[in-house]
Amino acid sequence: MVSQAVLEELTVKIKEAREMLQGVIHVTPLVSNKTFSDLSGGEVYLKLENLQKTGAFKVRGAYYKISKLVRTRGVRKVVTASSGNHAQGVAYSASLLGVEAVVVMPRYTPFYKVNAARGYGARVILHGETYDDAYLYASEIAKKESVPFVHPFDDPDIIAGQGTIGVEIYEQLPDADLVLVPVGGGGLISGIAVALKRLSSRVKVIGVQPRGAPAMYMSYKQGRIVETPQVFSIADGVIVKKPGELTFSIIQDLVDDMVLVDEKDIARAVFMLLERAKTVAEPAGALAVAAVLSGSVDVKGRKAVCVVSGGNADPSLLSRIINQVLYLEGRQVRIRGVLPDRPGQLKRVIDPIAELGFNIVEIEHERLNPLISPGMAQVTLGLEVPSPDAVEKLLLKLKELGLDFTVVT
Repeated sequence: MVSQAVLEELTVKIKEAREMLQGVIHVTPLVSNKTFSDLSGGEVYLKLENLQKTGAFKVRGAYYKISKLVRTRGVRKVVTASSGNHAQGVAYSASLLGVEAVVVMPRYTPFYKVNAARGYGARVILHGETYDDAYLYASEIAKKESVPFVHPFDDPDIIAGQGTIGVEIYEQLPDADLVLVPVGGGGLISGIAVALKRLSSRVKVIGVQPRGAPAMYMSYKQGRIVETPQVFSIADGVIVKKPGELTFSIIQDLVDDMVLVDEKDIARAVFMLLERAKTVAEPAGALAVAAVLSGSVDVKGRKAVCVVSGGNADPSLLSRIINQVLYLEGRQVRIRGVLPDRPGQLKRVIDPIAELGFNIVEIEHERLNPLISPGMAQVTLGLEVPSPDAVEKLLLKLKELGLDFTVVT
């Protein structure tokens, strides 16, 4: 349980952070979304922190923390560990404040994330296989060089900086019923919960984690800190094996519920945000929307705010997500069959495909599979589907022509 004194201190810090961040960060938009509202039966709003400077909410806490270190201790150098958005937030904030930033990132961090941190002026060190390895190494550097370590989440100043989002939500939608927040280590939801619970007696704050990285969810449900040694999710921005002690205590006291979402739900939320909300969200940033669309949180008849916490999506992952969801929703399909391996046979398949309005996006032609009879070739076609019943019509048409094709599942 977190003490009342700590909550009072955090409330004061959030107010101070709000003032210090003016002119430094964006007051991000809170927009309603008709598609998500219609699908869920509620009034769904998006708090677009993906439009924040550096592409994520992390800059709020990072700038507030580092600016206080500069003002109170004259600090000229900071160290942190991160696999993504926190690194960029620290690097950007340090550059604004004229402070050197050393960021330790896991060795296999995607290059675009490394490049982004370097682009904001940080000195990046690649070390270890996981965030935990990078964290330990960064802590050693901080201790050895007597340099402050800027923790990604378990720090009162970081929590307070993120809490400014809660103040903005209240000002933009004071009668919100629910606020859904992505959760990794818990810094974001802790700050938002402290702010909102002081401003509104009606609002419920709900945390969302991926099923493959459920440390805070399990800790919340069991009432004690639980470490999850094996974690995996496309929502890499919230992968944390062990919650912070301070964030856990705040969440236990102030957060109303925690839910889990599956990987396919996360992918669909990323896709739907792109297609229907015209906004790019990284998988971690789409967790709250995934909870609404999957029904993990019932928002029917209520005003629900989904915090879209970041938009720094890996372009290659985004491409794979789009293609996968198109197939899962039946908007693309792959069909496969075996044809005599001689000229003109493929045209027999392509003609009815064109006639029924399909668009071919890929063709695979395989002769060397030992399971295929000599003189035959296996053909797989990826198709954009013009209408829900078009695939069945195509398979029947091909069958009439003596061509046995099936949908690849």
